[in-house]
Amino acid sequence: MLTRQGEEFRRVFSVLVDNEPGVLARVVGLFSARGFNIESLNVARVSEADNLSRINIVTRGTLAILAQVKAQLGRLIPVHMVLDLDDLGRHVERELALVKVLGVGDKRVEALRIADLFRARLVDSTTESFVFEMTGAPDKLDAFLDLMRPLGLSEVSRTGVAAIARGLQPI
Repeated sequence: MLTRQGEEFRRVFSVLVDNEPGVLARVVGLFSARGFNIESLNVARVSEADNLSRINIVTRGTLAILAQVKAQLGRLIPVHMVLDLDDLGRHVERELALVKVLGVGDKRVEALRIADLFRARLVDSTTESFVFEMTGAPDKLDAFLDLMRPLGLSEVSRTGVAAIARGLQPI
């Protein structure tokens, strides 16, 4: 694959780690110490029997920097496996967002119409605001937020990307 020098790419790393205190701090510290940015971070226990957690990290960088990130993550002691899900091919990404929209009159009607188109679920309603719950790919959530901004977008809370490889690749 030919790329321009310095071109940045978005990557999702799925990291299988021991579920113990301090592991997340070590992973985040690796990014911080080297000046790498984390766009999204999601962590949860995935195996109680083996005491393992999965950390999904979304970051951007040149191919060289991304390769360095993957290699350095793999060298951390509590890390069992690091996968660049983009290298594996197709994978599934989902994120959850709670979105508060303030407004009255026509803006409220338009917010409800757009939410319906995006299959966002209304989870709270007052006379001045709505709170929508939405799940989907990050790009879908971004598009929803872009449409809600002129209608009174007030607050957003996002979970971060949860991702998993498709097919037979286990982690």
